[in-house]
Amino acid sequence: MNALPRRHWASLALLGLAAAAWLPALAQNYPARPITLIVPWGAGGGTDATARIIGSLMEKELGQPVTVVNRTGGSGVVGHAAIASAQPDGYTIGLATVEIGMMHWQGLTELTGASYTPIGLVNADPAGVQVRADSPYKSVGELLAAIKANPGKFKASGTGQGGIWHLAIAGLLSDQKIDPAALPWVPSNGAAPGLQDMVAGGIEVAPVSLPEARSLIDAGKVKSLAIMNDKPSALYPNVPTVKAALGSNWTMAAWRGIVAPKGLPAPMRDKLAETVRKVVASKDYTDFMASRGFGVIYASSEEFGKFMAKSDAELGATMKAVGLVK
Repeated sequence: MNALPRRHWASLALLGLAAAAWLPALAQNYPARPITLIVPWGAGGGTDATARIIGSLMEKELGQPVTVVNRTGGSGVVGHAAIASAQPDGYTIGLATVEIGMMHWQGLTELTGASYTPIGLVNADPAGVQVRADSPYKSVGELLAAIKANPGKFKASGTGQGGIWHLAIAGLLSDQKIDPAALPWVPSNGAAPGLQDMVAGGIEVAPVSLPEARSLIDAGKVKSLAIMNDKPSALYPNVPTVKAALGSNWTMAAWRGIVAPKGLPAPMRDKLAETVRKVVASKDYTDFMASRGFGVIYASSEEFGKFMAKSDAELGATMKAVGLVK
């Protein structure tokens, strides 16, 4: 193959210099039009509420409208795919959820956290261990001992088969050397129907987050025996961690974070990341999340990328242990 003439190399060098000058200038003028924030879950839920408060606060920081669009279906696949397949121009971003580290293990998609440009982690809500208020079990240790002694007698619910709360309790059982099959899972369309089924006597355990169980806990219909986190909940500080109750290091949480399509230029990524950092640190955001009982946690773009990779590996190991990997 003949070498390119010297003038062609000069032209390519000039193009490279032009691009290097163009990107910072583009970031300076960014955003020049409205931004779309895709939510992979339905309107009215916790993810939707989180996206809308973030969108409204980003508008104030960026000076452009941020429009929340719900793209539901496929157990989260549709919305996550819509974010990943958008142009990496900074005008389509999304609120990715913990399911991005689960769906590919189930054979639902090839997408992973690595399919995106991470912008910032904004929320995490650890799983809890909820039972009916009149349950005879006063601690999570007593409950697990009863499950181990009576395999199949107790049932749990709070999400679909293989969902985050299913994995949370299955992982805790495995951690405590109890066969996860000893606590059969009853699939449901979410925490609310799972909790209602428990209150009605259809199941015995709902390993959902404390914010999701809050109304029934406050109404005296449900009690929480433990939280799967390394520190107590600000919402219910008297609920023990599994570390305190069992000596276990097992943790599991549903999380949410802002991402963009892979290949987003660094200047735009950095501008979005700084905007998200300011939003998460704002009183408006922390007050809103506290009013809902949602946990506030922040990780920068680089940290969030590592967080997603670690979450993916942990979820995959748990799913393999309970036979949910395809």
